[in-house]
Amino acid sequence: MTTHIHYEQPLNERIRTLLRLEHLFAQADIWMAGDSAWHSRAVLDSLFEIQSVLGRSDISKELLKELERQADNLSQLDSNPNVDHEMLDSVLSQLDVLTDRLHALDGQPGQSIRENEFLNAIQQRSSIAGGNCDFDLPAYHQWLLLPAENRLHDISLWVADYLPVRDAIRMILNLVRDGASTTRQVAEAGFYQQSLDTNIPYQLIRVSLPINHPCFAEISAGKHRFTIRFMQYRDKAQRPVQVEQDLEFLLSCCQL
Repeated sequence: MTTHIHYEQPLNERIRTLLRLEHLFAQADIWMAGDSAWHSRAVLDSLFEIQSVLGRSDISKELLKELERQADNLSQLDSNPNVDHEMLDSVLSQLDVLTDRLHALDGQPGQSIRENEFLNAIQQRSSIAGGNCDFDLPAYHQWLLLPAENRLHDISLWVADYLPVRDAIRMILNLVRDGASTTRQVAEAGFYQQSLDTNIPYQLIRVSLPINHPCFAEISAGKHRFTIRFMQYRDKAQRPVQVEQDLEFLLSCCQL
């Protein structure tokens, strides 16, 4: 059961992109669990957003480099007697599988979707508010009224092209998050600031609060330091205000 809510701030553009893709893939997974026409619409909207983010960089190449770097780093732990070798072997095996799956991709992720005229027509209209109404896209309207198993079959084929990327992103972000030591800190009058050692490759700042805590964390980060302000809405119609009391929280400075 979830006991804490986590607020994350990426420290570079690569992690920012991975977090956005992680969010979009999680969103698509949720919609794929449903079988209504509205669920199918939401899945395709998520896929179009994923495709848009992936089109901004050669994500497969970046993921391959990161997986191989992680495998090299972890392999050096094999001689450490304090390491759980069974767990280490399992992680290295997963990294090898993900690397092979990315190498096996035929072209860029989503290439088959970009070449699909049916999906291209929907995506072009989706950039217009309300542009994918039934009268705008009769073929889409007809497809949405197919039996759920037909739609889900098509969706599973379209999504399959992205799965190696999704799984590699999850693995890398899990390694980033799990590689951090968590400390308990206090924000005096709702404010906390800490310097960053530029010799350490920090990737992500993570702040954790109990799930039912009335405050939320706003994190600002640069190359040399980061700040955290704990804010609270006293009235949802007004701007949030910084809390005035000292506040205890959990902090993780994640690195690769």
